[in-house]
Amino acid sequence: MSGGRNRPAAGRILAVLALVSLVFWAAIPAALAVLPSEQLADPALEARARALSKELRCLVCQNESIDDSNADLAHDLRVLVRERLVAGDSDQQVLAYLRSRYGDFVLLRPPVEPATWFLWFGPPGLLVPGGLALVVMQRRRRRAAAAGPAPLDAAERARLDRLLKEGTE
Repeated sequence: MSGGRNRPAAGRILAVLALVSLVFWAAIPAALAVLPSEQLADPALEARARALSKELRCLVCQNESIDDSNADLAHDLRVLVRERLVAGDSDQQVLAYLRSRYGDFVLLRPPVEPATWFLWFGPPGLLVPGGLALVVMQRRRRRAAAAGPAPLDAAERARLDRLLKEGTE
């Protein structure tokens, strides 16, 4: 009987091991994105490069940073960031240089300015009218349900009477 009591514990252990394994395997691509040959010898510069790489969008993957991407272009951009830092550029100068070459799209968080207002305010601008439309529709449904069906007019009443007579004969 003690074997039956250990089964839930064994199931929990397997679940935990599966979760740890999943996290481990999910972290491998990000760990392999920045190659050892790319890394700078100066830890302070490398830390700045990594921070900047997390702010920049991979133009191939489009939904991950160049720090996390294995794409060739992401590699080239990581190398470019490190070259600019070694040359003495500030973080802002590196970002300005990349923005001048690739536009605001290269930034994972583009600045709030007229050219990017649609990116920042478009989704809430679509959600608010959509939410209001849902509220209006819900209120109309409630009113229609509370009012009940409309009464029959004379023609509908006569037709109903005829159908009921035919059904009873």
